[in-house]
Amino acid sequence: MPSVLPDGEPMPEDGALPTRALEGAHERPLGFYLHVPYCATRCGYCDFNTYTASELRGSGGVLASRDNYAELVVEEIRLARKVLGDGRRPVETVFVGGGTPTLLAAGDLGRMLGAIREEFGLAEGAEVTTEANPESVDPRYLAELREAGFNRVSFGMQSARQHVLKVLDRTHTPGRPEACVAEARAAGFDHVNLDLIYGTPGESDADWRASLEAALGAAPDHVSAYALIVEEGTQLARRIRRGEVPMTDDDVHADRYLIAEEMLSAAGFEWYEVSNWATSAAGRCRHNELYWRGADWWGAGPGAHSHVGGVRWWNVKHPGAYAQALSEGRSPGAGREVLADEERRVERILLELRLAEGCPLALLRPAGARAAARALGDGLLEPEPYGQGRAVLTLRGRLLADAVVRDLVD
Repeated sequence: MPSVLPDGEPMPEDGALPTRALEGAHERPLGFYLHVPYCATRCGYCDFNTYTASELRGSGGVLASRDNYAELVVEEIRLARKVLGDGRRPVETVFVGGGTPTLLAAGDLGRMLGAIREEFGLAEGAEVTTEANPESVDPRYLAELREAGFNRVSFGMQSARQHVLKVLDRTHTPGRPEACVAEARAAGFDHVNLDLIYGTPGESDADWRASLEAALGAAPDHVSAYALIVEEGTQLARRIRRGEVPMTDDDVHADRYLIAEEMLSAAGFEWYEVSNWATSAAGRCRHNELYWRGADWWGAGPGAHSHVGGVRWWNVKHPGAYAQALSEGRSPGAGREVLADEERRVERILLELRLAEGCPLALLRPAGARAAARALGDGLLEPEPYGQGRAVLTLRGRLLADAVVRDLVD
């Protein structure tokens, strides 16, 4: 969750949505994202809306600390029930992210999940995920999460090489994420993900292969691999600007992606989104699929983003301002935008083209259709799906996904 909020129109104090946003809502999947903005330390590459212990006190003397945070999120979940209506609409996915959610007690994460269960109900087979820092959990903690109803956990591994972790300012030791996978399995978790980052300054091809080998050796059923993005304002960006560490170029990123595809495919993983691989359909992250398919989700917590029926909104950034709004009975929403049909069409192309199923060619305007034909000829789109009316990226197309998307959206 980027720390910079977009502009938009003011959010009503009661959080009410336009009538059109709720039309047909019961026919659409609903998910919840719960943002926990606390971290023990700040990673050098991170631009997310997170806070260390010294940054927790907000305006108006309202304290939003780890001790009372769960109750604040519960209040917003109750607000969500009022805004979305009294009709029961079972939640299909819950994703707790951050920050480091597992800095909170397992009971606090369970309390937030319990509020969703009480206010909305969970659909049968609902996916319930939390992110976790490898150093912030142990077997007992994971067992408590499983007992509370979590069935999927995502560990931030990033790399298996100590010198790469040091550049990223990651505090866990190599080998700990792999041990966490075993502990999660022992606790009864159905699905486990490892997050990896490639393209860190100073990382070699051999380092990246070693990270993939270590991840695969732990036997998760899902792996996410992201190219490092150096965000302005981060410690890493300042170090690169001072010449302390080199910047990795796009060609290196492409080479690392090809290595990931090669090794993950050989191990039985299939890509289903440009940066995500799973061993089976059941192993896919269904919550992220809600985002990519433009379904409905409510984001609770400071800076969290939501989307319901073509209306997108975002909360105030700072935990103190978030707590202040809820204590006064106001929505913590900072702003919103009502998406026009054209904006929703463009977003569908932007997001669905990244999926293995691709996007319908029918979404394209004439200029976009011509661009798709050129992409097919250039080997960027798969021929068979194209003949069936869908734009699906080839492996080469995945390497150039951003450029292909720009062409297809006119």
